[in-house]
Amino acid sequence: MSKNSNKAKTTGLIAALAASSCCIPPVIAALAGIGGIAGSLSWMETYRPYLIAVAIIAIGYAWYTQLRPKKADDCCAIDDKPKWYQTKGFLVGITIFASFSIAFPYYSSVFYSSEPKKEIVIVKDTNIQSVNFKIDGMTCTGCATHVESEVNKLPGIIKIKASFKNANAVVEFDQSKVDVKTIKETINNTGYKITSIKN
Repeated sequence: MSKNSNKAKTTGLIAALAASSCCIPPVIAALAGIGGIAGSLSWMETYRPYLIAVAIIAIGYAWYTQLRPKKADDCCAIDDKPKWYQTKGFLVGITIFASFSIAFPYYSSVFYSSEPKKEIVIVKDTNIQSVNFKIDGMTCTGCATHVESEVNKLPGIIKIKASFKNANAVVEFDQSKVDVKTIKETINNTGYKITSIKN
């Protein structure tokens, strides 16, 4: 096993993690209860296709060096027992881990609470307000689910629909129980930033 193969494994793993860096830290932060860093790596989303390509090429090269036939003059040489990080099993592990890392934005929403919202009794329909919050920094469905999960913890929230594609969250709420300022602070505390508010 060549040093180049080991470098390829490391490069592939780092690139795979970097490709999902916009989503992995927010989930870890949310699970740890420190959601404020969620949007800090959203700038990485622009480079995601290139990082995925680097990961695939690097891991592909590592597989090539692992599986290529030995040269004729190497056939009679006595091979030393490979170290654990030089084995095919380790490469399989890296390949699986990289695959899960690259796909993480597509399933990250499972890590956020999806408890149904408790029923709210509203005395007057005039208390119901719907507000469209434009949000910067959301890059995947996991980001949108994170915003929805945090806002749903507030009292008086009737419905929220966040969308990373539209860069917004439409919140319907009882203004006698919660106000726009509190909702805005809650969304900003996730790490994503509100850029504008429309009633």
